[in-house]
Amino acid sequence: MHQSTREIQLAKALVESADTLVEGFESAHHLSRVADHCVRLLAAQAAGFMLFEEGGTVALAAGGIRREIALELLRAQHGGGPCLDSYGSGRPVPPVSIRAARAAGRWPEFTERALAHDIAATYAVPLRHHERLLGALNVFGPVLPGGSRSEDDPTLRLAQLIADSAALGLANNTLYAQCQSLTGQLQQALSSRVRIEQAKGMLAERWNTPADHAFVALRQYARRHQLPLDRVARAVIDRVADDAGLRREAERADDEGRA
Repeated sequence: MHQSTREIQLAKALVESADTLVEGFESAHHLSRVADHCVRLLAAQAAGFMLFEEGGTVALAAGGIRREIALELLRAQHGGGPCLDSYGSGRPVPPVSIRAARAAGRWPEFTERALAHDIAATYAVPLRHHERLLGALNVFGPVLPGGSRSEDDPTLRLAQLIADSAALGLANNTLYAQCQSLTGQLQQALSSRVRIEQAKGMLAERWNTPADHAFVALRQYARRHQLPLDRVARAVIDRVADDAGLRREAERADDEGRA
């Protein structure tokens, strides 16, 4: 890939991996697109993410490029593999020859499946946001990348950059979803309060009584019948409320006030 083209592709990958403040966001679909960028930028055969969710649940995501191979290799790591090592340590797993790992007895099931698909090398980097580990990115290649075979390997550092951007996107989406939920709750509470005030005013005018007495009637009626106050207020506004029952609550409040 030409250098300028590669730089443009990298910029596109970073922007897309961080672009998560959208409705209907799905982490698996998002990470599959990021994995496709990894394949193109890192001259890989396939790439995929292993995402650890709350409760330890594992979710897998792979790009459309050789997707089934990537998913198979991720599933083969239940007994050990680059993703689990990276996630467990919080550090990258430098590029390693699949044949060398197989000969050393490292990740037996994973290396067997990798060799069956002519995967020559692999490496993994943690998917992390500050100190929080979300999972790991695993890259599968046709050749062992040139470099130091350490965490300073330039290919490994590029993979980590993409993973960090993806982790930032996931963290931002979580915050975005929380803010959206809180906004919805606040809007619901405000709307409920407006309805209660409207119902209170309607009863006060209808009964020619102080607004506070009307509110007490609403509240007591809701408690006595184990109903949400907002539901009782809606019934008053829609003129389908139990007016006689509400009046009795108002009379009880008056009697208690005079006692």
